[in-house]
Amino acid sequence: MLAQLHIENIAVIQSADLTFEERFNVLTGETGAGKSIVVDAIGAILGRRTSRDLIRTGAKAACVEALFRELPDLAWFRENAINPDENGELLLRREIQADGRNLCRANGQLLTVAQLKALGDHLVDIHGQHDGQQLLDPACHLSYLDGFGGLTRGALAEFQRSYEAVTALRRQIDALRMDESEKARRLDTLEFQIDELERAELKEGEQEALTQRRDLLRNAEKLLSAAAAAHAALSGDEDSAGAVDLLERAGDALSGGSRMSEALTPLADQAAELRYAAQDLAERVRDLQDDLDIDPGELDQVETRLEQLYRLSKKYGPTTADMLAYLERCRKELDQIQFSADTLEKLERELAAAMEGAVCKGKELSSKRQAVARELETRIQGELAALDMPKVRFQVSMTPKEGELGMDATGMDEVCFLLSANLGEDLKPLHKIASGGELARIMLALKNVLAENDDISTMIFDEVDTGVSGRAAQRVGEKLAQVSRHKQVLCVTHLPQLAAMADTHFSVEKGESKGRTFTAVTVLDPEQRRREIARLTSGELITPAALAGAGELLGAAEAYKKGLDK
Repeated sequence: MLAQLHIENIAVIQSADLTFEERFNVLTGETGAGKSIVVDAIGAILGRRTSRDLIRTGAKAACVEALFRELPDLAWFRENAINPDENGELLLRREIQADGRNLCRANGQLLTVAQLKALGDHLVDIHGQHDGQQLLDPACHLSYLDGFGGLTRGALAEFQRSYEAVTALRRQIDALRMDESEKARRLDTLEFQIDELERAELKEGEQEALTQRRDLLRNAEKLLSAAAAAHAALSGDEDSAGAVDLLERAGDALSGGSRMSEALTPLADQAAELRYAAQDLAERVRDLQDDLDIDPGELDQVETRLEQLYRLSKKYGPTTADMLAYLERCRKELDQIQFSADTLEKLERELAAAMEGAVCKGKELSSKRQAVARELETRIQGELAALDMPKVRFQVSMTPKEGELGMDATGMDEVCFLLSANLGEDLKPLHKIASGGELARIMLALKNVLAENDDISTMIFDEVDTGVSGRAAQRVGEKLAQVSRHKQVLCVTHLPQLAAMADTHFSVEKGESKGRTFTAVTVLDPEQRRREIARLTSGELITPAALAGAGELLGAAEAYKKGLDK
């Protein structure tokens, strides 16, 4: 549940701290006072889309913090390596900066907005006025039905796996089905490319080896000169002795002197070691000279081969490995086209089997949806009766999906919610006949029924009472009180009937100070609640009669809630 909320520099709210209780929390206040801004702030901390325009004028950043308790065991915690603290609490923080950047944290650990949104979807369900438009959209009705029946991860997921196999096979078949002229053009292209690459006799790593050889050949003359000079210095020439001879003389001299003094013995040994090392070096330099005895035409051959590989690389891939991989793909595609009739026949057999499996899974899904639809109708009918709509009939219409396959990724069914608002009238699509007040109550009924199958512990209703008044408003208030006995409910409302049912009542008031507008949020005590209910009933002129009526409304609400708690 949402336990505490801190709001800082959000629109007209400079700073506000709210402590929500379990059960039914209500926010009331004059129009424009900032009630919905509180909901916007909660939306922000849940990762919903926000704008820098939300930042209070003159502030550098806006900030929202929310403390959650009694959290469910969510897979999100394990997937993101973030968990509630030792007290089972989770503190979320989101800072919205003027440059558009967002800084999000969960118990101090940084999050992305996307991670925050994924978590928020499991913590709070916000129902605003625009949700009524979703109820009017038949495209959303199927997801409502599947959500109520818990089909999304079961029968629907099984069908979708079968359907994906069908679509994959259809893509393969479509790729093979080309007209004869296109097939001939493609065959010519593939045969030319395969012939060109095969004649090149490519070897993996050849480009790199040739490039190194070319660099050596281009500098062969300089390298040969350097090797010759080094060999002369080591082995000597006709005019002078080399290092090997000189080291041999030094060693002989030291060896002769060692007979007179043992101190020269290690020096004689070192001179011998140096001579052997010089001899070894001289032999290696001579081997290098032999290697550099190069055919003058080799450089041209290497350059020609590299140029050929370069031209091929521009067409088939930057490296020899890429070109060889391209050659293999061409061979496979050529085989596919040449033997496409056999391949098509095989794929079509596989498609027929896959289609049979998808139809089977689709029918199973449809059957389960039919059962779920009847149950949903019964539940919604009961909820609507409790919301003072006993004459309204609600029905889930299911018809076969049209199209070539008679199915898509959602299954084989078209779903539409039908409504008869008055006794004796035919059932018609919901979007054609539902009024604002009816929509509000139908959505509340649907939300209440769907909420029973999820782990979300907090539900927020933002001014969903549009078009509802009188006895209907009383029923909506009673229904929200019922919901709040197993879910935490936060409600922004203008209706005294809903406000009277609250267990915790917040007042949102707008004021001015030092030339600036600000909004304050306070928890009302019993007397303040009575005056606020009277204001909601009669406006600014609060008469003794209005206060008495407000007291009666509060008393009746308390009596109703006591009945719920028995």
